[in-house]
Amino acid sequence: MTISNHIETIRERLRRGEFISEAAVSQGILLLILQELGWPVFDTNVVVPQFSVEGGRVDFALCHPALRPLIFIEVKRVGISEGADRQLFQYAFHSGVPVAVLTDGQEWSFYLPAEQGRYDERRVYKLDLLEREIEEAVSRLERYLHYERVCSGEALESARADYQNVARSREIEATLPRAWKSLLEEPDSLLLELLAEKVEDLCGYRPDLDLCSEFLKSNHHLGVVSAYPIPSHQQTAMRRAPKNRKQTSRSRTTGSFSFVFEGKTYEAASAKEFMVKVFQFLAEADPGFLDRFASEKHGRIRRYIARDKQKLYPNKPHLVEGDSIEIVPGWWLGTNYGWERIKKILDLARKVVMGTNYSCRSIEEILDLAREFVQQKIDANIE
Repeated sequence: MTISNHIETIRERLRRGEFISEAAVSQGILLLILQELGWPVFDTNVVVPQFSVEGGRVDFALCHPALRPLIFIEVKRVGISEGADRQLFQYAFHSGVPVAVLTDGQEWSFYLPAEQGRYDERRVYKLDLLEREIEEAVSRLERYLHYERVCSGEALESARADYQNVARSREIEATLPRAWKSLLEEPDSLLLELLAEKVEDLCGYRPDLDLCSEFLKSNHHLGVVSAYPIPSHQQTAMRRAPKNRKQTSRSRTTGSFSFVFEGKTYEAASAKEFMVKVFQFLAEADPGFLDRFASEKHGRIRRYIARDKQKLYPNKPHLVEGDSIEIVPGWWLGTNYGWERIKKILDLARKVVMGTNYSCRSIEEILDLAREFVQQKIDANIE
């Protein structure tokens, strides 16, 4: 198999949520890719696991010559890499290692620790295996991590050239309109930070916040929405007519939602109850659902579900007690979400369910009904 074939397989397994630990990411993604890039992964003097540094250990050190590290790699679980760059930078900077890589298997961040700026400003490139084309992923991995290029110094030269290259400013400016359109469709109060993040996701480079601010001021006319409300009869006409359901039953009104599955009735009136009932149903109908859902990438900072409820609101600990519920023993659900975010969570849940042994028409129909209910709430502006 070529590296492209391996990446395609990895993408499919990421979508199925198969990598549930750091060890799984290391063995099933990182070492496989390194081997395809020419690294002798079984030579522990070249690809050194748990490399000792002052104050700790790095997951992997790529060395040339033997035991002289040129690249440090830190591995995290899928979706859990946020904030892990600080320790990696400290290890690399104090050890004189010029390149650092942080990956959770899906996202790969390539850094030059010795350069100037904040941590995110010293990131040369951010690669998302699920968002970027396979050809682009292969090109970037070979550019920064190919064994022969690393040994010859070409990889480091390329990384420095990319860091310095003024072309990235042109790339940012070309991508800003697309990023702005995406953010208008998903409004958030942290607009500047989110705009910078979306640009980085689309083109691999992160603009500074001043550039984002200037862009917003000069393009405030983009994405203006109509000031005239849509008449209620038009809103009703635009909604999908309900389909006939054979395997499930439900009753739905403007304020409540209920369904019956295998003789058990699930009812909810509020957004909070709705989230709890849907996830309790999924946990009961599919024993492995919560583990697979937890392994997916959730919000930018928050986790939708977690075994430790403190991880639900890492930046807002005051929400933990009032806005988290233990849906089944050992699993906590965050409930501080509006209907727009709940719709995204439902879409992620449906993706996790699809294609598994426990996926069946009844479960999929109930998720479809739930999504229709949420869409009606959004259309009616009921919070």
